[in-house]
Amino acid sequence: MVVSQNPSVQKTSKLEGIKERSNCLREPVASELLEDTTHFSGDAVQILKFHGSYQQDNRDNRVKGQEKDYQFMLRTRSPGGFIPPQLYLTLDQLSDEYGNHTMRVTTRQGFQLHGILKKNLKATIAAIVRNMGSTLGACGDLNRNVMAPPAPFKTRPDYQCAWEYADKIADLLTPQTGAYYEIWLDGEKAISAEEAPEVKAARQRNGNGTIFADKEEPIYGEHYMPRKFKCSVTVPGDNSVDLYTQDVSLVVMMNQQGELEGFNVLAGGGLGRTHNKEETFARMADPIGYVDKDDIFDLIKAIVATQRDYGDRVNRRHARMKYLINDWGVDKFRAKVEDYFGKPIAPYKPLPAFKYKDYLGWNEQGDGKLFLGISIENGRVKDEGNFQLKTALREIVKQFDLPMRLTPNHNAILYEIEKNQQQSIEQILNQHGVQITPEGIEPLVRYSMACPALPTCGLAITESERAIPGITERIRALLDKLGLKDDHFVIRMTGCPNGCARPYMAELGFVGSAPGKYQMWLGGSPDQTRLARAYIEKLPIEELESFLEPMFMQFKQQREPGESFGDFCDRVGFDAIREYSANYEFPKPTKKTRHRISLNDDLYSRLKDAAASQGKPISHLAADAIEAFLNQSS
Repeated sequence: MVVSQNPSVQKTSKLEGIKERSNCLREPVASELLEDTTHFSGDAVQILKFHGSYQQDNRDNRVKGQEKDYQFMLRTRSPGGFIPPQLYLTLDQLSDEYGNHTMRVTTRQGFQLHGILKKNLKATIAAIVRNMGSTLGACGDLNRNVMAPPAPFKTRPDYQCAWEYADKIADLLTPQTGAYYEIWLDGEKAISAEEAPEVKAARQRNGNGTIFADKEEPIYGEHYMPRKFKCSVTVPGDNSVDLYTQDVSLVVMMNQQGELEGFNVLAGGGLGRTHNKEETFARMADPIGYVDKDDIFDLIKAIVATQRDYGDRVNRRHARMKYLINDWGVDKFRAKVEDYFGKPIAPYKPLPAFKYKDYLGWNEQGDGKLFLGISIENGRVKDEGNFQLKTALREIVKQFDLPMRLTPNHNAILYEIEKNQQQSIEQILNQHGVQITPEGIEPLVRYSMACPALPTCGLAITESERAIPGITERIRALLDKLGLKDDHFVIRMTGCPNGCARPYMAELGFVGSAPGKYQMWLGGSPDQTRLARAYIEKLPIEELESFLEPMFMQFKQQREPGESFGDFCDRVGFDAIREYSANYEFPKPTKKTRHRISLNDDLYSRLKDAAASQGKPISHLAADAIEAFLNQSS
């Protein structure tokens, strides 16, 4: 089996054979979809991912000897987080009709629907596609959803360029197989926006071996990528996209007239790892260089071809592009990309420091209209008790026909809002218990993220989304107790080491390592520009306060003015933190003074009998009697 242009590759992983036999993602999904079963086979599950779906089961419902409670998660392909109103209302309806009555904003700016049964999978995907959406390429060994800053600044050409090129790169790297429409829409090609001519031309332009001219998939070939491939486009200074965690990040570079000149290019980021496998690790992207705007599509193809042809197809744990760059070094990687590109890559241009932004609350678009950033805890759009976010968003989108941008921090931005609509929108949100003032959101919650984990994710080792609300409450209580009431930091939690909520860039990261236990990561920056490091391998969650209190107290005593917790941990180092914690003396609990009084035997016996008849402790009954006597005497 010939997998790549790299002659050194002689054997491949099992999944490479599954992809080769799939007939460009058609089988065995197409055949098994027709079978009256609750789930797909193992081979079909792997191909199903390319169509945007994961087969899962509700692990809370597992019973020994019984079939698993199979269900499917669907993920949208939404470049730059764009969700038109028609698509949003469709997803909302599908979540109630076929799903678990919730939607989840992902950390890659898409929506996930959970709880869909196999028999409803085709109807769900078809409805998404017919209403301006897609799930194609949201999962699998190919380019995933392309990220971009969600802020709809209409008078900022750089932000508009980031959106434009996120869309174009997503189109360039979209699978070309007809399998998706054949399987889910019976061959009907959905109506979609016309692809840009320069994208279509770039896909067919061969360069130096970047495409397969005779294949249904000109860029990917029949084996697609060795592993998932993630891209983002941002503007100088805006790190809302976590640009250092991507396989490829582009930074738009404008001239003084506000015209696009080209792109700074970073490559080799990625966070997934495996516990106790030191050869797997989180890695930040490296600067690669600069290219003119007219060359960007050929440059992207050259990077994809390098990873496609030289990425590890034997060991999937070693298959991400971050390992190729780490093994080769940046210079060798750049040289190989230049071979495919056909010319040298220019030097990387200077940039301002990147800052994290979440765009919550009311903001001006710049064209007279407003946008509203809404914090969604853990990205879960739901109705629960007095909190009715799902109903509120449905009413707003339906009434005002507003588009939405999902954010990389699993929040949502409603935009194109007329100023005379602001009061009505606020009223709807207030009526449904939705907080829209950023200052009214607990900061630990505002800057936290968690993956879904249990009960739906098959990889989860322990809890994440269901656990983090209680954990942030405990951390806040501890900070208040230690006199750090105004402090907050970036908390991220995942139920396994794959890092879907990007915990390795957090100031305080929780990574599931055993049931009820977490590997703890410290020292990331508030702006997600520095990797955290593992501090402890398995912390039982019930020991959280005793673990954190010494380092919080050291932080309070030794921090520099304005220094954040993550920056402090990175500056002082783990040795100093461990030494301080080892010598830390926890305050002794204050004991309440208990006064004793003596009773004669007869009075004590009568008091004991009375307490027993009333079901009260003797001390309580005695205290009540004395209190009543003193009140009567006074």
